[in-house]
Amino acid sequence: MTAKSSGFSLIELLVVVAILGVLSAVGIRSYSGYIKTAERKAAENIMQQISLGQTEYYSANGTYYSATGSSCAATSTTSTAIETNVLGGADSISSDLDFEMCIYLDTSNYMIKSKSKTGKCVITMTAHGTFKRTDC
Repeated sequence: MTAKSSGFSLIELLVVVAILGVLSAVGIRSYSGYIKTAERKAAENIMQQISLGQTEYYSANGTYYSATGSSCAATSTTSTAIETNVLGGADSISSDLDFEMCIYLDTSNYMIKSKSKTGKCVITMTAHGTFKRTDC
């Protein structure tokens, strides 16, 4: 007479747990990459809005807005100044966004610089809309 087994063996349960662990690790890594990409795209979209605001600012004042000279350090202060002076006071550069922004003059045009608060990612945009990503 053979004994009838009901349920799962310990080995079967361990295999299922290992498979679930691998799948969750892959999913978390993919999700993390998706979030970083989405934040970079959001920063680039805001930079394009700033570029449009610079066009209006130039029309009204005859010069481009720049908080600093030939370089800048992106901080919450410079981001707020851009919102006030270029974007008409709109809260476009949200504090939830991982990037802070600044504008500086490069020869006769402006450059928009966006720096990650938590990482090393720096995105710059020329007045002509060309992006350059560093450490992203």
